[in-house]
Amino acid sequence: MKDLLEVIAKNLVEHPEAVQVTEKEGDRATILELKVAPEDMGKVIGKQGRIAKAIRTVVKAAAIHEDKKIMVEIVQ
Repeated sequence: MKDLLEVIAKNLVEHPEAVQVTEKEGDRATILELKVAPEDMGKVIGKQGRIAKAIRTVVKAAAIHEDKKIMVEIVQ
């Protein structure tokens, strides 16, 4: 899932070298933290959070096939 999120984010931003995805194990789910360059933050979030919601939907759908629960957080 980490690789999938990284590929999606790198294709959205202007500074793909600044994309970082870290994986943390939570109590009930795996948390993927996405960090991008400050000027790319708007491209990852999108208008009214639509792109961020779409990214979360795709990652969660892929996680279902592996019987995992994944949460995506976009951090600064």
